[in-house]
Amino acid sequence: MNGSGSPTLEEVAALAGVSRATVSRVVNGSPKVLPDTVAAVEQAILQLGYVPNRAARALVTRRTDSVAIVVPEPDSRVFSDPFFARMLSGVSRTLAPTPSQLVLLLEPAEADDQRLLRYLRGGHVDGAIIISHHGRDNILQELAQLPLPIVFSARPLGVDVPVASVDVDNVAGARTGVQHLLSIGRRKIATIAGPLDMTAGIDRLTGYQEVMKEAGLPAMVAYGDFTPDGGEQAALRLLDDHPDLDGLFVASDLMATAALRVLSQSGRRVPADVAVVGFDDSVLATTTTPKLTTVRQPVEQLGSRLAEILLAKIAGEEHTTAEIYDTELVIRDSA
Repeated sequence: MNGSGSPTLEEVAALAGVSRATVSRVVNGSPKVLPDTVAAVEQAILQLGYVPNRAARALVTRRTDSVAIVVPEPDSRVFSDPFFARMLSGVSRTLAPTPSQLVLLLEPAEADDQRLLRYLRGGHVDGAIIISHHGRDNILQELAQLPLPIVFSARPLGVDVPVASVDVDNVAGARTGVQHLLSIGRRKIATIAGPLDMTAGIDRLTGYQEVMKEAGLPAMVAYGDFTPDGGEQAALRLLDDHPDLDGLFVASDLMATAALRVLSQSGRRVPADVAVVGFDDSVLATTTTPKLTTVRQPVEQLGSRLAEILLAKIAGEEHTTAEIYDTELVIRDSA
């Protein structure tokens, strides 16, 4: 053991009966080492308790073994919305068997855009997954053009270069929810839409509008921001403007839970007076009274696939296509 008390690369090599260069190749994941030699080196590393110098390893491999999840949302929303926990769970499940560690980057204000870009350009991570992004300025275009493997959780608005993305068919999901309300006899169907600077907000509104137009029925729209407060305010506006509505399609479960409270406080019975359908099938859907009928999106699967694509891009593979997954209507008591 050297004077510092920490085992060295040379000591690992001596114990394994190989050269220092061979140990270095094993530590850096080189495929050019025989399996028996790899096993001997790994046994020596385990026996000595050797810990590789990550900074030195990064100089050799140009890898940091870190990937970023970028969420352009305030931390208050990230830690209160079950969607983000499910997405992170899916990403973590795929990364768990690999050396890659997650770095969570929140971006609560537009003023932080350049700081975020500087960090990502600075070689601190091997790649990044962008989740819950807004088309509010040029940040998405700049992210898409970074010399860094990037994957988006939905198609980024305003980006004119090919990018990799993973999402659900939000238009079809919304159509399914609204068609269900029609199938149970509702005709005065309103929607609480998401923000129009997000793909999910635009597409879920589009699905609602398509079905209402096909049915020859008027659209009744109030806008929220995928938060409980946004859902509450939108529900109050809808009841003021359309007190006779009998169906409500809400673009997220968080907003739907708030809408259910507003309906109850206003004396409307769900589903007798107003049938409600949400979107997500989050854990909240089974805790409301009544339990929420909702459109399920496979969030954990989306997160896992985002991580798979990012790892492939880091390894040098080309991915510039949009992958779209199906949704599923889950019928419970609210509709």
